[in-house]
Amino acid sequence: MDFFNDINYQLGNMIGLTLFDPQHFISLVMRFAINLGVVCIIARCFYFPRSKRRDYMFIFILMSASIFLLVSLMEGDGMNLGAAMGLFAIFGIMRFRTEAVPIREMTYLFMLIAVSVVNALGRAEYHPKADYWDGFGLVTIIFVNLIFIGMAWLFESSKLVSTLCSKYIKYDNVALITPDKRDELKADLEKRTGLHILRIEVGMIDYLKDSCLIRIYYDEPKDRGNSIEGVMKMPR
Repeated sequence: MDFFNDINYQLGNMIGLTLFDPQHFISLVMRFAINLGVVCIIARCFYFPRSKRRDYMFIFILMSASIFLLVSLMEGDGMNLGAAMGLFAIFGIMRFRTEAVPIREMTYLFMLIAVSVVNALGRAEYHPKADYWDGFGLVTIIFVNLIFIGMAWLFESSKLVSTLCSKYIKYDNVALITPDKRDELKADLEKRTGLHILRIEVGMIDYLKDSCLIRIYYDEPKDRGNSIEGVMKMPR
């Protein structure tokens, strides 16, 4: 141990870096393993089954790992709540400028960033004068991560949140949108879409083009988590 202390002292004076700090290294590895495990569970077990979007799943995992390492390797005294919340503001402004990210994906992104920030800041420091440890314990970190997993499971559970799917349709027969012909409208839409429609909402009406905007609600397990449900124009 004295050998490492001497090397750390010499390198610290020469280049401002030490060779190896076993306490910080082991703490970093353990917290990174916990963070990676929790993020993978949330992204793979809760997000992916409904959306089937591998691209977003990998983005969540890689971005979470990047945020964790970024926050962990910053100076502990200078990293406060304001700086952590600044990370949320940065991603809120960016919103993946190359693509309009659906609200469900953005929610998962912010939640996984929060997981990474919590795990990165979850460390304890020893105060030799007062002879006590200040900070987060391993049990506390695990408990907080379990809360994140529990929230993801709770709100993805069909027992708590409605599983109805919805779809926007540009409809070409405005003669059927009147309230007294709602049954005929439903039958026509079910015939065209092949879906069992539970509810219909009529939106904007264009009498010049004989068209209107309709939103249908239906229950189809294969269509849950539809990532392009809100897209109204053909992507480029």
